[in-house]
Amino acid sequence: MSTLSVELNGDAVHSIGAPNRFETTGPFAVSLENAGRSTHVHLHFDDDLDRVVSVDEANHFVDDESTRHVHVSVDDVTEPVRGKLKIVTGYGSETRYVNLRIDPPEDTVREEVVVDEAFTKPPERTPEVTPSQRAANAVERLIERGGVPGAIAAFLALAAGVAIALALDSAVVTAAVVVVLTVSLGAAILAVW
Repeated sequence: MSTLSVELNGDAVHSIGAPNRFETTGPFAVSLENAGRSTHVHLHFDDDLDRVVSVDEANHFVDDESTRHVHVSVDDVTEPVRGKLKIVTGYGSETRYVNLRIDPPEDTVREEVVVDEAFTKPPERTPEVTPSQRAANAVERLIERGGVPGAIAAFLALAAGVAIALALDSAVVTAAVVVVLTVSLGAAILAVW
């Protein structure tokens, strides 16, 4: 951030020392450097500058032999803006003008994002898996996970449960076998899937 240095009370009481011109490309600070007794300073931007710059307060108190920094905000400009900054001390007894020029920020090299042509097309959908392929995949996973002995035991238990339910011809036994078979079948499907 660039800084406009202003010397107060340097040569005499309420004197103002500032450059004749100041240029910037964005926000800047006005450094009020007091070389003497405490003083009040008023900053005023003419109409052309007032459209693009702003300060929180126009009146500033600067203590004995101290420095106060005033931040000046600058709006985005697309072409140079010129005007005058009026600096007043001693309740109007001393006035100094600084020719101020605000230029647009230098064009920075913008990095372009290169988009691969593959991203400009919608993604290809994988084809739907047929039920016979799902069953083949399930059997393959069953074999890979070592579930063949468990599958054989489950099949034998299923056959035994159905045989007992048919032999006893009891509604309670049939209901119990159906519940056990449903739970077993659900567990087997979850294990294989």
